[in-house]
Parts: sequence; C-alpha cells; structure tokens
Amino acid sequence: MIIMRRYICYGLLQLHGAIILAWFAMAVTAEDRIKTTVACDIASFGAVLPSNAKIEKVEAVSAGSTYGDGPLDLNYPIQPTNLPALCAVTVIVASSATSTYRFGLFLPAEWNSRFLAVGNGGFGGGINWLDMGAGIRYGFAVVSTDTGHNSTTDDVSWALGNPETKTDWGWRAMHGAVTIGKRLTVAYYLNVIRYSYYSGCSTGGRQGLKELQLYPQSFDGVLVGAAAWYTSHLNTWVTQVATYNWPAEDPKHIPWELLPAIGGEVVKQCDAIDGVSDGIVSLPLQCKLDYAALTCGGAGANASACLTESQVATLQNVYSDWVAPDGTFLYTGLWPGSEAQMSAVLNYSDASPYGIGYARYFLYDDAAFTMQDFNDSAVERADLLDPGAATAAGANLTAFRDRGGKVLMYHGTADGLVPTRGSNWYYDNVVHAMGGDAEVTRGFFRYFLVPGMQHCWMTPVDAPWAFGGASQASVLGNDTFSVPGYNDAAHDALLALMDWVEKDVPVDQIVATTWKESVDLQSGVLRQRPLCPYPQMARWDGQGNVDDAGSWSCGGDISELHMSAAAPGMSNPFSVIFGVFRSLSM
Repeated sequence: MIIMRRYICYGLLQLHGAIILAWFAMAVTAEDRIKTTVACDIASFGAVLPSNAKIEKVEAVSAGSTYGDGPLDLNYPIQPTNLPALCAVTVIVASSATSTYRFGLFLPAEWNSRFLAVGNGGFGGGINWLDMGAGIRYGFAVVSTDTGHNSTTDDVSWALGNPETKTDWGWRAMHGAVTIGKRLTVAYYLNVIRYSYYSGCSTGGRQGLKELQLYPQSFDGVLVGAAAWYTSHLNTWVTQVATYNWPAEDPKHIPWELLPAIGGEVVKQCDAIDGVSDGIVSLPLQCKLDYAALTCGGAGANASACLTESQVATLQNVYSDWVAPDGTFLYTGLWPGSEAQMSAVLNYSDASPYGIGYARYFLYDDAAFTMQDFNDSAVERADLLDPGAATAAGANLTAFRDRGGKVLMYHGTADGLVPTRGSNWYYDNVVHAMGGDAEVTRGFFRYFLVPGMQHCWMTPVDAPWAFGGASQASVLGNDTFSVPGYNDAAHDALLALMDWVEKDVPVDQIVATTWKESVDLQSGVLRQRPLCPYPQMARWDGQGNVDDAGSWSCGGDISELHMSAAAPGMSNPFSVIFGVFRSLSM
C-alpha cells in the first residue's frame, strides 16, 4: 500500500507539474529571461532523480564568483571566474554494478529557456567546468560529465580491465548527464526547456555525433568540431603513424626540430594557391609538394634543415592514406600545413598515448603491449570489439533531421592530431547515406573548413580561428564567452546555429577572427575572414584588404578539386572512400 500510494502521489505531482509547465510555456516568450526558481538546495532536486543517482553537492554561487573542482579535476583544473549568479549542482550516477559517473550542472539566475551540453577532450575525465562557465554567460542551463573517471587527457590507464567505465566514456555518461540534467533543469525553473544544444570538439565532437546518432531527440542543434568520430580506426592510425617514424636511431626518423622547416616549405609552395599570399595554406588538397625542395642535395633545399630520401618517405607516409597490404583503406593521413602540430602524433618518445594507450588499455587490456606488437590486425579487432561502443560512424541521420535537428560541423585544415580529411569523409558519408543529394543534406547539416586552424583552436600562421567553437572562449580566458567584441550570429557559430534552429536562418558563412597576438584580446584584431559551408571556399575579391572579411565571399566547389589535388606520391582518399560508404552507413 505504501508503494502504491507513493506511485499515485508521484503521478499526481507529475500531472500538477505538467499543468504548471504548460501555463508558463504560454506566458513566457523565447526572448524572456526566466527568473522564477525554487530554492537552490538538495531538497529541490531529489524528487526528480532516478534511483541510481544522488546529489553530491548543491551550491548557490553569487555573481562574480568562481566555481569548479579546482586541481582535484585533473583534466579541467582551471575554474571559470567572474560567473553570473547561478545554482551549481553535482550529481553522481551508478551506471552499472562496477561504474559511476559524475556530472555538473550550472543553472543561471536568469535563464534563456535553453539547455546546453558541453563535451570533453581526449581520454580525460573530469567535469568541464570551464566550458560550462562560457556556456552559462549566454544564459543556458549547462551540463558536463566527467565521463566516468578522473584523469588527464592523455592518461588511458583508467580503462584497463574496466569495460563499464569504457562504456561511460564512449557514450553512456554523456547521455545520462543530458537526460538527468534536463530533469533537474525543469524542476528548478518549473518551466519547459524550449531548445537543447550541444557543443564539443575532438572527443567532444565524437560525443555529440554519438548522442545524436543514438538519441536524435536529445538536441535541436549540435555544434561539432574536429570530431574524433572513427575511434576504431583513428586511434589505431595514431599508432601506425608512430611506426613510420620510430625508432629514433632509424635513418627514416624525422626529429621534431625539422618540422618547422618542413612547414615553412609547405607554406612557400602552397600559400598562394588561393590567390592570396598571406602565410595560410587555405587549399591543402591542391598542395602538390615538390619534395625535391625538401630533400638534401635537391634544388633549393636548405642544407641545414633538409630531409634524407628515407625521411621524405616518412613524410609522404604521414600525408598519405593508411592502406592495408591487400589494398583495404583504413584511415586518412594529415594535410600539408599541419606540420606545426604534427609532433602530437609523430614525436613522442614512443607512440602517442592517444594511439598506444588505446591499444593497451581499450583494445587489448594489456599494459605491456608495445608498438612492436602493433600491426594492421588491430583495426580488425577494434572494428569487432569497438570498446565502449565509442565509434560514432552512423551516417543515416534521418530521425534527427526529421524532427528539425541541425548540425554545424567544422575542422581546422592545420590540425596535426585528428586528420581533417576524416571530417570530409564523414560529411560525404552522411550525404551518401541520406540519399546522395548534397543540397538536401545542406538543409540540416553544414560543414565548415577553417583554413590555418589547428586542433579545435589556435593557429601557427595568423589565420582567423575564433568563431564561438567549443572551448575557444576558454582559450582566451576563464571569464569569456562567444567571440569577445563580436558576440553575434555573424561571428559566433553557436549563435548562428541557434538562429538556424529557432528562426530557420541557414548558416551561409561564419566570420572567424584572430588578433595581433593570437590569444591577447588587447592586442587588437589582426584579420577576419568568412568560413564557408563545404564544398564552398572563401574567395578574395582581388581588390579589398585581405584582412577584412568584407573582401571575401563564399563560392566555388572545392569538392571538384579532390580527385586531382593529391600531391605526388600521395593517394587520394576520396577514390576509395566512396567504396566503403555502404559498410559504414547505419
């Protein structure tokens, strides 16, 4: 009887709450900031938690304060500062008999009726309080999960022998944080969430794609950067790249000290392909490198910073596709122009932890696994097991599209960690899976290349890189959001996504910004330039100031260049990509 009464009472509370929410929904417009809340205390949230979750902490944060876990949060030890007034909630959830995850939720005193989930980075654990701090300044209720563990981005040892924790990292912690976070948000404001969004880069990009593939109802708009979506192939490729360059005593080895000289030669040869000599390789797929200019003894080669023939072969391998002995395409390589960040996969004393760590602790559960044990069979094993169900290769997004969902995806052309061509591949795969009509796909999914940007943010060549992408505001400071000085839909991808979702305004371009000192806002704006939806590219008008966005327009079709753009000695990935589309479609 007690149990029956509890269910009856709970049902009445749900009905009563629904009536209240419906009344508020009629009374509040999307532009209003909702201030009506219940108390910021544990009692306000306990009733809506599922049985496997409990409140760890609730704290009212006054305006101007800071909040987070500080150095205890290994991946995100820097806290956001100068926060607006908010209610901070931390929840711990038992995801299985052997695993738990935590998530944090910021509930602003003045709420814009919208919900935002922010992603994580690498294999790191920890609540991303810093990106939450940026998100709340827009007015969002913001959630982030620790993905089920606490570690730095390149520490994968937590996964050894822990399949349930791998699953939390792969998808479960994000989904749980979003689902429960929404419940808590509604309970706090006694009002409906009008729109839900996601923003994440790298692993965060993969998390966003995975969530919309599995649960298309979770978000109305998804902002995805440099997505590490193909876990089973990308992370094995990272180890494969290391085999090209190690051991260090091998004549083929390229020391990191040579990478700047290689990058300088790439700029010298390929900068002006787009008609503008500005130090930015804007069209890397058209970059046909003359390797003689890099080879010791070659015409024009710098004798103090040149490559032997075996080192040139290593560089060509890094740029090329990874293909199995039987000709099977496994993954794509880096683009010319990524040399300034190439050491991230090429120059660890062993293989990068993003690769060898995945093999040891995810794939083989063997801490003694070494690079010498690695071969192409790792890919087959990874495809078979997909530890944590992390791979986000699903390309049929019909359910997400049909409910009105929108995706903005972006990737820097100078990314030296996650190959940019992987994002081209995923986008083209979506087009194919959705019927093959690129214009139809553009109706809900647009992809933007960011010339000269490295992994998720920053640039080595003074390229415009800031446009409201995931974590970019946090790079500029721990109390910033959007693009400082340009927080509007023309310059901020998240605001542009909101306009597309809520006002049906397609995103035809986004203006990116950089400063004279790349992360010093006080140094003054150096240049701005439009980012264009693939397959378009930014084209200079031939007359105006090249540092002024108004001198550029979007147009052309870069995809027409793919089949003829591969450099000598480099295979073109798109000739084989289309052959594997069907095997990846879900």
